[in-house]
Order: sequence, then C-alpha cells, then structure tokens
Amino acid sequence: MSKELIRLEDCSMAFDGELVLDSIDLCIKDSEFLTLLGPSGCGKTTTLRIIGGFQKPSSGTVLFDGVRINDVPPYKRQVNTVFQRYALFPHLDVYDNIAFGLRIAKLPEPELSMRVGEMLEMTGLKGFEERKVDSLSGGQMQRVAIARALVNRPKVLLLDEPLGALDLRLRKDMQNELKRIQQQLGITFIYVTHDQEEALTMSDTVVVMDKGKIQQIGTPEDVYNEPENAFVADFIGESNIIDGIMAADYQVEFFGKKFVCEDKGFGPREPVDVVIRPEDIDIVPADAGHLCGTVTNITFKGVHYDIIVDFKGFKWLIQSTDYQPIGEYIGIRLNPNDIHIMKKSVYSGMFGDYSSYSAEYDEISDSDIEYEDIEEETLYEE
Repeated sequence: MSKELIRLEDCSMAFDGELVLDSIDLCIKDSEFLTLLGPSGCGKTTTLRIIGGFQKPSSGTVLFDGVRINDVPPYKRQVNTVFQRYALFPHLDVYDNIAFGLRIAKLPEPELSMRVGEMLEMTGLKGFEERKVDSLSGGQMQRVAIARALVNRPKVLLLDEPLGALDLRLRKDMQNELKRIQQQLGITFIYVTHDQEEALTMSDTVVVMDKGKIQQIGTPEDVYNEPENAFVADFIGESNIIDGIMAADYQVEFFGKKFVCEDKGFGPREPVDVVIRPEDIDIVPADAGHLCGTVTNITFKGVHYDIIVDFKGFKWLIQSTDYQPIGEYIGIRLNPNDIHIMKKSVYSGMFGDYSSYSAEYDEISDSDIEYEDIEEETLYEE
C-alpha cells in the first residue's frame, strides 16, 4: 500500500474576505493519480496552487512527507506544474524549452539528450526539436509544457486542465499517454479538470468539489456508483434523482410505490434522494412495467438514444439502444441494484428532473396522458 505523501489539514483560503476554500482535509498518496474535479469556481485550482506553493492558505497546514511546507516557496518543493497558459520560453526552440530545467540542474549532456528524447517521443513531438514554440499550435505548445515538466522527474506533478487546448482525438490519446507515463515514472499526479469523463478515465482517486468544499473522495467506480449527494450524482454522469422515503431497510418508496433496494441504515420513514442512472433502466411493455410513462423526446447519440419519458409530470432520462417513438406509452422495470439511496442534502431538489435537459428536449402538454396503476406486488424482485 502506498504511503502518504501530501496532506492538507483544515485548509481554508479567502480572497478579499470571500471564502473560496472551506476547511478541506485531503490525503494524497505516493505514486497516486488523483484528480480534483468540479465546476468553475469550486476551489480545485486554489487547492492545486496551495500544494504547489503559489498560494499560502489563510489557515490550515500543508504537509509533504510529514513536514510542514506552508512557508516553503515553489522552487524549493519537489513539485513541477503544468499551467493552463503553457508559460513557455518564446526565444527557445522545442528542444531547449524541454531541456531548460535539466540545464539549470547541470545534467550531463548525454543524459540530458536521452531524457529530452524520451519526452519528445512520449508527447508526440519527435521531429519538432528545432521548431520555435511561437510557431506551434496551442495543442503542441501544451505538449511541450507537459514534456518540460516531466523531464525533471519531480516527486509530484501538478496539472491544471492541461489538455484543454487539444482536439478530442488528441485529448483522448494524451489521457492514455499521461496515465502510462505516470505509471511508468511512478510520479504522483494531481490533476485538475471539470471534465467528468477525463477524471473517470485517468484517476486512481477522484476528489469531487463544489463551493469550496470536498463533496466526495473515492475511486472512479465509487463516485459513479455510490454518489454521496445529489450534486455528485448529477455532476458525475447523468442521473434521475427522485424524492423518496425509506419504508424499511432494503425498501424505498417513491411515486407512491415500494421498491426493493440494496440500502439500509436509514431512520424510520426518513426522506431520501433516490438515484437511478439512465443506462440502468429497462424498457418493457406498459403492462409489464413497474412504472409507466410517455416518451416526450428522443435524441440519437450514436451508440444509444437519449429518451425523455414523462412519469406523472417528472421527466426521466433513459439511455437505450432501442428506438422509442415520441408519444409511445412504455413501462420500465427496476432491479434492486439499479436503485441507489442518498441522504438528503443542501443539493436535494436541485437536480435530476429532465424537464429542461437541453434546448432540443422541449416540454409538451401532458394533459391528455393517462397513467396505469401497476400492482404493488410486481415491484419486488425475487
């Protein structure tokens, strides 16, 4: 098991009296790929800058290998950073930009040449050695910045949205490359992004943030399959989030019906948020469904259809490879492991209804829709 490398204890940060980081605690292990994920303004870049030494927390402690480093400047930390704005030297060519840190460290020229060559190969820049950086595309400049940061083999690499300038195909290729490089070199990567897919694809650990607070820490599988509140459920992928009541352990009630689930430990009749992922919903004939509703919109997404279904005024998103025409009256079935129960939070009621999912999902009149009542005993799975 990897040892602890970095710890933030009760760290807060305020700018002009406004709290942007609110008493966070975070442990980062050696050789871990950890991603700080959240919307703009959530505090993720501030957290990164505190670790890098570019900002000092208003309160709290930053530890590196057990040693307090709050007052240690960036250049004395075993950390390199890839910035959003590249920060390259315009008067140097690609080779000399990458080699700059090694020359400062007075590395012998043969080893310097070998390591720069490795970075050129890893980042797809071979053949660009003599090009001036101001003649490169934004994506190429970002790759130079990544290579320059990695060539020094720091203990920790901080990356602040480093792939934002790349096109989709190259971005995905670089995601795989960064993960491969991280594993190959054994360097701790702390990565900032607002891209959920990027976080799930690359990370060992995902830290979901909002409003200056950590909302959840876990593996990509944990935060996707077991979100702790409605914000996490909505931000990581798509989620239908419904008001429910825990009737008993392993039994939740919503839409006036009881469903078997896999959750327990809630209070008697405790109000809860019920999360059902769009891809977990099985479409069946109306007379075989646990719930029935009418298709109000359908959008082709390539590998599946996004289907909006109205269940008694609450619009769900269902993802299916089977086409369902608008106006079709359908049933759905839910297995116990398709239903995830969360405690109520400040985010309850803010997410999960797809009435205004996007501009193409326009609401239609529901006045002529009739709903069938399904017998309660059909709701339970053996």
